[in-house]
Amino acid sequence: MPHSGPALEQPVQLSKLLQLGLKIHANEPALISLEDTWSWADLEETSSRLAANYLTLGLKPGDRVASLMPNCPVVLAHYLACFKAGLIATPLNYRSGVPEIDHVLDLSGATLLISHVARGADIAASKARNLPLGILSYGEEAAEPSLERLSKGQSPALSLPALDVSAPAAIFFTSGSTGPAKGVTHSVASLGAMFASMAAAYELTQADTMLPAASFSHIGAFAFSFAALSAGTKVAVPGALNHAELGPLFRLSRPTVMTMMPTGLLHLVRDPETTVEDFASLRLVRSGGDKVPGELQKEFMALTGQPVHQTFGMTELGIATHNPAPLDKLGSIGLPNPGVVFSIRDENGREVADGEQGQAWIRAACTTIGYWNNAKATEEAIRDGWLDTGDAMKADSDGYLWFCGRQKQLIVHDGAHIVPQEVEEALLEHPAVESVGVIGVHDLVHGENVRAYVEIKAGMKTPSIIDLIEFASARLGYKAPDEIVFLDKVPLNLIGKVDRVALKTLAAGEHAHHV
Repeated sequence: MPHSGPALEQPVQLSKLLQLGLKIHANEPALISLEDTWSWADLEETSSRLAANYLTLGLKPGDRVASLMPNCPVVLAHYLACFKAGLIATPLNYRSGVPEIDHVLDLSGATLLISHVARGADIAASKARNLPLGILSYGEEAAEPSLERLSKGQSPALSLPALDVSAPAAIFFTSGSTGPAKGVTHSVASLGAMFASMAAAYELTQADTMLPAASFSHIGAFAFSFAALSAGTKVAVPGALNHAELGPLFRLSRPTVMTMMPTGLLHLVRDPETTVEDFASLRLVRSGGDKVPGELQKEFMALTGQPVHQTFGMTELGIATHNPAPLDKLGSIGLPNPGVVFSIRDENGREVADGEQGQAWIRAACTTIGYWNNAKATEEAIRDGWLDTGDAMKADSDGYLWFCGRQKQLIVHDGAHIVPQEVEEALLEHPAVESVGVIGVHDLVHGENVRAYVEIKAGMKTPSIIDLIEFASARLGYKAPDEIVFLDKVPLNLIGKVDRVALKTLAAGEHAHHV
């Protein structure tokens, strides 16, 4: 039977997203960064001013406004301005190179790009110069027209348009872990449902401070930020995701809830400057976007006495589960959020029994309305109101969900299905291993062999390949890697996941070289 979260209450109205914070504490901090603090009134006034000034530039409701910006308070004001003006926010990851920038601009049909001056050389080499309204710069010595002038200057007495709840409000680009990045489109209604569902699931209140330790161009940090603001919760804005930035921000903002990718959180926990006092104010630390390794749970528990709450999310949904994290459920991705229904099905579309592995289908009001200009991909992913996640999962008798791997990433070795994350998790237990990426490489005899790319901790002696394979074999048996390749750095994609596409490309190049 399907596994359902509680009923979803009233969705958030995007044009009035700040109303609770404004009512309760208008002149108190809403956004806290190491450089600046914005009150609720500041954020409301700046976003409204930007919305009106965007329309005076010649933008019209429905136009796509791309942004290439690091995390900072004005980015959240920009997104709110897009909501209010009926514009479609189209974030690019700040680490994107020229090919990724051009892909997003081409696919979205953006009218305007907002970009930090630090990315000027790449923007000059990109197709941004050909956009109908060009480039709006931000940062010191930004050319006019600048985002700063529009956010701080005068705005016309202009009535903002009424929002059509079915209209697109944002386009997020997937990480490209299984192919070219697609434009995941969310409507006014799906974002409103997403924010309301997450605020309720994580029990966010006016007493909380949310620290979304990820890029605001990614659905996770974006959704957690606006879910928090809709609940009257302050948001701590991280400029970077290392201890040099996060340590002072912890001490300044005293966050109660934090979300961070597993790889970044593991590096933070292992940073010699990190102390238990950094995490002392937190009531909940959530991680997802990839499997949370057991080694991270062990090290985080040893440092803080708290578990990491592993949950499940997708660009197509936002964050779909929450996890009360009882110790006997560690490793689970938790329970469905309000308004979210999971159905675990076999290859014929029939629901499987609790405890059996199948493919997760999800129905929720926060589901994407489709992929931008890609009807074929939309039809393949969404059928009869259900989203095919492409993820293998199972549910236990208590209704907790367990992630079993991405179907497209499974390695088939001698007919057995092997999950890359499971192999990575085993190797991360080795005291010399800093990071691991696992892929399948073609083999005439076995179909695919399991290859692990391994990064060794600084200052540690590199173990032998045989030692690492035996170490993994003692934990995994036949699933242990057949091959080990040492790298100076395991590549991560733009959102901080192990970049298996890059590893596949590396493997293909090695194969061509040997042939």
